[in-house]
Amino acid sequence: MGKPKFSRKKYETPSHPWQEDRIKSENEMIKKYGLKNKREIWKAQTKLKKYRGQARELLAKVGTGDSQSKKESDQLLMHLNRMNILPLNSNLDDVLALDTESILSRRLQTIAYLKGLSTTPDQARQLISHGHIAIEDRRVTVPSYMVTKDEESKIGYTTDSPLNDLMHPARPKAEFKPSVVKKDKKPEETKKEETKEEITKEPESKPQNDEKVKEEKTDTKEEQSKEEKTDEDTVEQNEEKITEKPKEEQQKEEDKTAEADKTDDKKEDVKNEGGK
Repeated sequence: MGKPKFSRKKYETPSHPWQEDRIKSENEMIKKYGLKNKREIWKAQTKLKKYRGQARELLAKVGTGDSQSKKESDQLLMHLNRMNILPLNSNLDDVLALDTESILSRRLQTIAYLKGLSTTPDQARQLISHGHIAIEDRRVTVPSYMVTKDEESKIGYTTDSPLNDLMHPARPKAEFKPSVVKKDKKPEETKKEETKEEITKEPESKPQNDEKVKEEKTDTKEEQSKEEKTDEDTVEQNEEKITEKPKEEQQKEEDKTAEADKTDDKKEDVKNEGGK
């Protein structure tokens, strides 16, 4: 149980303190939702972990046909529907598909900003902590208050707040439109983000690319040298063939002249014998 003065923590810290991807994602969520520190993210993650763990246990029991497991699964889905985390006719697989932003988007701070009660999420946090935001005439000073589906339409300024005056400088203008916090990203946006990540990662991968380019250049040079050698060999072979052809013709002509000389000698010998 512990001492009342020192209550137990309502969140679980990360297993490893230095993880680059986790730190970057947490910093982005702090800027996006105007959070005070990472402790609020860890609280949302532990709450999500409980939902998913309960859904995982119920999925294993539902196949057995247990009535109690079916009852518990219906209660879990009704609770998530009441908190507007999941729509109607959802199943336990949808619970496993939830992420941390689906919990953070149900905080009073984000909903007050999305309803146009403040110009930024940080201002919404300030207004809530200073007592300017109420839910159905009930002042709420906790920015991390989880708003239900029924309470979402009843959020507004308190009756004694000076922000009820339309001309108050801290009140958002009529032309102001808050940027919608999107849970699911479109495929076009994911492609744009992937291209941005590739552009940002190019400087880190330059040395590897340079080495690859050098290797490719050396390979191309070797191939070119091999091709030049082959071309030179072919030219030399052709020249040898060309030079060999006249030699063969000269030998044939010499053979013909030799045969002609022999025939002439025979004729002279025949003439000499006839004169005798």
